[in-house]
Amino acid sequence: MAVGIIIYYISINVISLFLYGTDKKKAEKHLRRIPEKTLFISAFLGGAPGALAGMEFFHHKTRKNYFWMLNILALALHLILMYILLFRIS
Repeated sequence: MAVGIIIYYISINVISLFLYGTDKKKAEKHLRRIPEKTLFISAFLGGAPGALAGMEFFHHKTRKNYFWMLNILALALHLILMYILLFRIS
């Protein structure tokens, strides 16, 4: 089970990073963008570290405080969830 969780988190974080990079490129080319809702959903599904990395690496959405706050909230929630899953706290 732990291996499956690790694979899931790696995958969702790669997807989140990819979404931020893609959205940045679309913004530069004035193309149709990835909805902010999609970016937040990827973070709350476990991709917050990838989202935060994408924000920094691509310099994308870094001026929007609510992106920082929601991605950090998503990260905190998943850290708590991982702690519960890995240590079986009841």
